[in-house]
Amino acid sequence: MSLLAMATMTLLFFAETFAFARTNVTTEIALDGNSEQQIQLNFNISLYAIQCDYVSLDVWDVLGTNRQNVTKNVEKWQIDEQGDRRVFNGLNREVREVIHEEHDETLEELHEDGVHAVALDSSSFDSFVQGNDIVFIDFYASWCIWCQRLHPTWEKFAEEIDDEDMPISVGAVDCVTQDSICRKERVMAFPMLTWYEDGKQVPPEYKGDRTVEALMSYAKRKLKTNDKHKNWDNKPYRGSRTHITAHETGPLNPGCQVSGSLMVNRVPGNFHIEAKSINHNLNAAMTNLTHRVNHLSFGEMGKYPTAKVTRALKKVPKSLQEFTPLDNKMYKTREFHQAHHHYIKVVSTHLNVAKDIPVLYQFLQQSQVVHYEAVNVPEARFSYDLSPMSVLVERKGRKWYDYLTSLCAIIGGTFTTLGLIDATLYKVFKPKKL
Repeated sequence: MSLLAMATMTLLFFAETFAFARTNVTTEIALDGNSEQQIQLNFNISLYAIQCDYVSLDVWDVLGTNRQNVTKNVEKWQIDEQGDRRVFNGLNREVREVIHEEHDETLEELHEDGVHAVALDSSSFDSFVQGNDIVFIDFYASWCIWCQRLHPTWEKFAEEIDDEDMPISVGAVDCVTQDSICRKERVMAFPMLTWYEDGKQVPPEYKGDRTVEALMSYAKRKLKTNDKHKNWDNKPYRGSRTHITAHETGPLNPGCQVSGSLMVNRVPGNFHIEAKSINHNLNAAMTNLTHRVNHLSFGEMGKYPTAKVTRALKKVPKSLQEFTPLDNKMYKTREFHQAHHHYIKVVSTHLNVAKDIPVLYQFLQQSQVVHYEAVNVPEARFSYDLSPMSVLVERKGRKWYDYLTSLCAIIGGTFTTLGLIDATLYKVFKPKKL
């Protein structure tokens, strides 16, 4: 019994010592005492069917903040159909308003000597594009104010093309009456001025000034890049190729990846991505908001936490690390006039497991498809709200006096318990006197 008592006390001693040496991670829910006025929002989102020129990121909150086409700390990349980066589109910047030309003559007066910009419909469009080596077409909507301002300029431009005997056929398509053509040609904004060679569209579309001089200059530069018609005027080309911008010669990249960080107020709000342009009227029917959230997080941690934060997170259960639940998720839009909206509930998380760990932010999210009216342009919206409660993650260990008390209890308790057992066994098995 003495040996059993020693073995039991030794076993309990080491078990208690091991438990004392360990620290447990505990969590508590408390009112959020964070006094920061703003929170950092980090994002990287790929849109597969909107060109970077039309992507606008706006921020709104209940305090009245309304920032449209945010430019600070936001950059854009043109991407292909698979979402791979192809061309760096630069930092997000304010788009310059194009120059329109004013004419003394009305469109009806310009048509008195004949219509030079051929009006195309579903019966003539294909033959016009396929039957001419080079075609320049204005896709417009009759209700679009920018298109109305362009009409006289486009007719005068077509007239000058004829006067100079340039090998270019100029046409125009009304997307209100010929909507099937515009859907086929993926007309996303009005007006869209598109160049064709040998029956095929040569992207991207023209986005320069809408004056006769600018259009003529663009047409001559494009002719000089065409092997068949580069010597159409029998004159050597004296222009500088540097005048041709990346927007005029770059490949068609149908998508855009927008990324960066924003400082937003710690109040309910949203940021949303939509197609917008100060020089076009957007075609709502062709606005496809299919997107992939490559990364979305709140706070300083971002996508790649520091080594110190990484070490601290190793001590935290996985169930308390919902910092990026939207990452690498695809949200497809399968029909027109709809888009995904995301609702995000942000919860402050304080890791009191090491010194100088910044406040981290976990969040829960719910996504759903929202349908729009036919005249409204859809937007991918990310609405966020901050919880008044916060999660406290702490490491708790035992005090030294608690450890000593437990050791005394182990020794005394083991001795007493085995003493009672020993006494009982002695009485049971003690030989009886005759």
